[in-house]
Amino acid sequence: MITGTHTAPRADGESSATRLYDLVAAGAVTRSGAPALLAPGRPAMTYEQLLLQIEEAASQLRSAGIAGHDRVAIVLPNGPEMASAFLAVASVAVAAPLNPGYRAAEFDFYLEDLDAKAVLVQADADNPVVDVAARRGIPLFRVLVDPEGEAGSFRLVADGRTKHGDPTRRVAPQLQDSRSSDVALVLHTSGTTSRPKIVPLTHANLCASARHIVASLSLTPDDLCLNIMPLFHIHGLAAATLASLAAGAAVACSPGFVVTKFFDWMGELRPTWYTAVPTMHQAILGRADNYRSTLAGGRLRFVRSSSSALAPHVGQELERVFGVPVIEAYGMTEAAHQMCSNPLPPEPRKFGTVGRAAGPQVAIMDEQGNLLDCGQVGEVVIRGPNVTPGYENNPRANAEAFTNGWFRTGDQGCFDEDGYLHLTGRIKELINRGGEKISPREIDEVLLEHAGIKQAVAFAIPDARLGEDVAAAVVLAGDAALTESEIRTHVAGRLADFKVPRRIVILDDIPKGSTGKLQRIGLAEKLGLTGADAAATASVEHVAPRNAIEASVAAIWSDVLKIEGIGVHDNFFQIGGDSLLAVQVLARVRQVFAAELEMLVFFESPTIAGMAAALESGGRSAADNMAGDELNLSQWVAELEGMSDEQVEAALATEAERSAGAEVRAKPVLP
Repeated sequence: MITGTHTAPRADGESSATRLYDLVAAGAVTRSGAPALLAPGRPAMTYEQLLLQIEEAASQLRSAGIAGHDRVAIVLPNGPEMASAFLAVASVAVAAPLNPGYRAAEFDFYLEDLDAKAVLVQADADNPVVDVAARRGIPLFRVLVDPEGEAGSFRLVADGRTKHGDPTRRVAPQLQDSRSSDVALVLHTSGTTSRPKIVPLTHANLCASARHIVASLSLTPDDLCLNIMPLFHIHGLAAATLASLAAGAAVACSPGFVVTKFFDWMGELRPTWYTAVPTMHQAILGRADNYRSTLAGGRLRFVRSSSSALAPHVGQELERVFGVPVIEAYGMTEAAHQMCSNPLPPEPRKFGTVGRAAGPQVAIMDEQGNLLDCGQVGEVVIRGPNVTPGYENNPRANAEAFTNGWFRTGDQGCFDEDGYLHLTGRIKELINRGGEKISPREIDEVLLEHAGIKQAVAFAIPDARLGEDVAAAVVLAGDAALTESEIRTHVAGRLADFKVPRRIVILDDIPKGSTGKLQRIGLAEKLGLTGADAAATASVEHVAPRNAIEASVAAIWSDVLKIEGIGVHDNFFQIGGDSLLAVQVLARVRQVFAAELEMLVFFESPTIAGMAAALESGGRSAADNMAGDELNLSQWVAELEGMSDEQVEAALATEAERSAGAEVRAKPVLP
């Protein structure tokens, strides 16, 4: 019987680098002309070029007075420049990547909490962080990218002019002073309170995590990772980017997860692996049948999944479709990502488990701090070189998180006799929405800012795609007569889209525990929001589409949600929709109507009727697109049925050309 602590075996040939700069410098010596960063449609950046880019940008920052323990917020879209900018900042100061989708209030909080000394933002970005930084007097550096240049190449522009650095020799002098114990990266993670905690990760933490991932995946310089994960998350930074560089391999940085482009990237870049969260894998599976030739001509050797639980049937279907092993791993920000991983063949993979220890030591602990034996359920705890030294300026959180040198993950589980970890639940209240960790109390506070809400409790509900999604129970104040849509709009104006509750239940009284306190855990069950009930819609009269615009929007919704017969008054979020699917709907609407709709449309009026009304009244008239004697919606839809994705793309291009003339009106196109 296996008992006690589980430790990953050390692999031969692991990188000895202890600073991020060293990972790239080693590659520049041994593989100077080999590709390091790639991107769709761009020339590759070699290891030598990447090192020069890091040295140039780091020198620019140093010449502007940024160095040492200074925090530099990076607000860039996914792509190779985000990767190279992160490496440059972390080599001379402390990198603080932030989600570009944050609202102004969120940026205001994070920049203050970080005490940011500078902000990097895309040169042409219309992002609220620009105004927030200006109001706070924080220097702004614009990242200027040549779309024809090598993937990852950029120039920094500050105060209206380009600041050139002055690296005087092959290894920039300012980069020699950093130590492995210096903090390279800070990320915020949600806690049981509304205030996110700052997680500092040292160069040594990140390099150790990269080594662990290289070892567990047997990465070599011949590998190429296709990264579709956000690079403001530890998953994309550590698993895809740093692990690839530690192996002397290459990483292709996509502009983000775009399921309609995924297989194009697979065909163009021919990666040997990709890593993603389960929701992404499910979306990819939904389109895989149309790309069998691309899959047959590829060189994948495995697919990796992490950040939330992978349903066994999804893993098995991925293996069937791609014909390669699917490796589920277990990670968290405080561990610089990876803690456990299922092994590659010939070792067995166990779907439904997160594998064996694959980096730090992993054990199971009871409430009193005792380590438990195989088969006993308790809290998963870890310790090792990749684990954060502790939350920043938060002694209370550290006292709760560390016991006898072990970090408490907040996850509950047990080891089986083969040393595979089975996760059985959460001890903490955090909501794990498709890999995004959300503090429910942050949502509580925003809800309670509304004068019409007296009580509010945000909580997790089960979701087939995301694992968990966000719900909220509210009690209205006095004679307030708020609707679910109005409440959702209030939250959407203050928090990022992924934090907006999918379900809002308006109650006369919120169920309480035996002590009279509001309890989040178990609230979904008490309110009947589990299983099929979680996606149940309110009882509304079914009304079929009444005009061509509603019919086209309904067809888009049906295709994205995989539901037929949607009524124009059905609530998007109550029939299975979420903000990830909403992004897909907005992309389809943009193609069909040549019109831009904000995500807020979903929160203000999450119905087909509401979206159709917004299209009719907004910008280039959707009615114009739908008008014309030659329009026959049903005929046009029929023409597209049975087309391959490539043929649909061609049809879209043709219609775009036809609609370019001032007197030509394009027919609606259903992707």
